[in-house]
Amino acid sequence: MVISVATPWRSIRDAVLGGVLGGGRQLYQPQRYAFYHGAAGGGGLTMDGLVDVLSEEATGVSRIKGAKNVLILMSDTGGGHRASAEALRDAFRLEFGSAYQVFVRDLGKEYGGWPLNDMERSYKFMIRHMRLWKMAFHGTSPRWVHGMYLAALAYFYANEVVAGIMRYKPDIIISVHPLMQHIPLWVLRWQSMHPKVPFVTVITDLNTCHPTWFHHGVTRCYCPSAEVAKRALLRGLEPSQVRVFGLPIRPSFCRAELDKNELRTELQLDPELPAVLLMGGGEGMGPVEETATALSKELYDYRRRRPIGQIVVVCGRNKVLQSTLQSQRWKVLVKAGPGTIAEALIRGLPIILNDFIPGQEVGNVPYVVDNGAGVFTKDPREAARQVSRWFSTDVHELKRYSRNALKLAQPEAVFDIVKDIHKLHKQPAAVTRIPYSLTSSFTCHI
Repeated sequence: MVISVATPWRSIRDAVLGGVLGGGRQLYQPQRYAFYHGAAGGGGLTMDGLVDVLSEEATGVSRIKGAKNVLILMSDTGGGHRASAEALRDAFRLEFGSAYQVFVRDLGKEYGGWPLNDMERSYKFMIRHMRLWKMAFHGTSPRWVHGMYLAALAYFYANEVVAGIMRYKPDIIISVHPLMQHIPLWVLRWQSMHPKVPFVTVITDLNTCHPTWFHHGVTRCYCPSAEVAKRALLRGLEPSQVRVFGLPIRPSFCRAELDKNELRTELQLDPELPAVLLMGGGEGMGPVEETATALSKELYDYRRRRPIGQIVVVCGRNKVLQSTLQSQRWKVLVKAGPGTIAEALIRGLPIILNDFIPGQEVGNVPYVVDNGAGVFTKDPREAARQVSRWFSTDVHELKRYSRNALKLAQPEAVFDIVKDIHKLHKQPAAVTRIPYSLTSSFTCHI
């Protein structure tokens, strides 16, 4: 049986906000991608020396007097970048109230031309053709290759990016995407803004990172793990630029106090059966359907004619996968919704990895397996058998993996990051270090 979760998520959202904020207070207006439909916030006071180029009618949002503007740059190439951006936005709201106005924007899509405005579609195409993505990932890794590519983009689209940045009049800029650093940093230098505007990067890959993540000109580089921090130092960043706090997870998840039994009832799950969460990332990639089918066989006791477990399937934005799963007849319960590795760790859920995207996700396997938080197998049938063993004969092993997952979790990461950014902003002249060699060959006229 397959049941849609579109309706229950709204009441879960209210419960989550009630647990985090108290009283179920509604902070945000509807917006398309947020877990609880949060808006990105509005404008604030202008930075010294800048004119007020926007009105309330132009932005479509109300202004908070005296607030500082935070511009978070992202791209919808996968679900993780937007999720991290919105987690940071919400943490600013919860930690500092109206002191900050936060914008989450894709400047490439909104202001750039091709290929900046087409990265989402290009990424989806390449990850469906893994060899093409692997070639692109490793082929652009040398600094001289991606340096020339990004310099060309800066030459063609600098003016447009300037307009996009100035529209939001940022006091702080945060990048959660590797390609959302280079051009904005050049723009800051051209506008003589880099001594005044801290520029920080929040890396959203747990282990294996593309070199474009590590830009020498950032004020801070926030790394989700010690492994990523080592890569940053090897790439030439100074220790004073690097901080290790963990991957930012939305506050509505990491601080929520929810009753599992109530959630099971609301989602129409069996309150007694153990459940397995099957994830395919933001795009619902990998052998999700095959694994779900194998799990449905392993989690059904044919002798007693009853299930011994139930399945929750994460389809992400893959509507075809969701439709395919819902069209089948299941002897166990199957549902669809969103999730991430970091969230699983926070909840102490052991992980079985059975696929990864070449390049940035290769490191996820040793990150989980070497820390004893899960196992890896590419065979959907073996993954299903492992789940069946955990649910029946190897319960003690399941608990051991669960304890290790909790040790690896960093639920306060998003708050640690925004607190550090707040302290950084309070420091006088938090200089963004941009080497002259990266900017001397470009001119920009506004």
